[in-house]
Amino acid sequence: MLLITRIIPDAVLARARAEYQTRELRHTGPFDPARLLSNLDGVTAILCNASDRFDAALINALPAAVKVIATYSVGVEHIDLDAAAARGIAIANTPDVLTDATAELALMLMLMAARRAGEGERLLRAGQWPGLTPTFLLGRDVHAKRLGIFGMGRIGRALARMAHGLNMEIHYHNRTRLPAVLEEGAIYHESDADFLGGIDFLSLNAPGGAGTKGWLNAARIAMLRPGAIVVNTGRGSIVDDDALIAALRSGHVAAAGLDVFNNEPALHPDYLTLENAVLMPHIGSATVETRNAMGFLALDGIASALQRFDKDQ
Repeated sequence: MLLITRIIPDAVLARARAEYQTRELRHTGPFDPARLLSNLDGVTAILCNASDRFDAALINALPAAVKVIATYSVGVEHIDLDAAAARGIAIANTPDVLTDATAELALMLMLMAARRAGEGERLLRAGQWPGLTPTFLLGRDVHAKRLGIFGMGRIGRALARMAHGLNMEIHYHNRTRLPAVLEEGAIYHESDADFLGGIDFLSLNAPGGAGTKGWLNAARIAMLRPGAIVVNTGRGSIVDDDALIAALRSGHVAAAGLDVFNNEPALHPDYLTLENAVLMPHIGSATVETRNAMGFLALDGIASALQRFDKDQ
């Protein structure tokens, strides 16, 4: 039996029901571990998402029949992998299929932040557009500017290819330098100061985890050129919220476009007070095509893990 914690797209649910007996919790709010545990009779696989935290205590409380946890996400930070491995529980996730959709959203946030799109729409909806004047809602050009990408993985490289269409010069900072064939002309910077000091836009595309937690802090923000624009579609944990909010208030960071936050969905309330912050509710992969593909890949991962388990018996 497959237990599904959240509401999933119809096409994915139809396939899941065709391939498995399903139990559907249809969570819409905070994850409830107790409710999960009370619904695991006969369950061999769980399909969850990034909002469902499977810590060591929860994993150790799972029945022995549970053999695989699949997550409707690329990231697996919400799952204690060591605890799962100790229990012999396989983990499946959904890499690759959301690359272009997330890169598109990063580009959208760059454009919206640079051109003050959120401010303009709010003025129109409030009936406060005063009419066209030469200084009304002046933003920043994006074309021919320098884009810095922190985390040049699949999504970062997809964003770089899109930004080439705007004649942007691509710079990047990574744990290691990429092979030239993957750089596609992007300029690698080994140090934070060299990287941050020469860019007009900073896109955060690195994974979460201890290695990147709070990476964009006050010290690194100070390295940015005055008036730089920051976009985050990676992980909320990469950003020190207080430091970024202070920089947005001072104008050192001209604008920010954010799709991910610490403590989602309870983002730092001060972001809501900033006109120069474009805020999206973690919708980087939220297209019909991408969410279907993610669900199908998760189901593939479940099937593969269960087949391996059967062969080992």
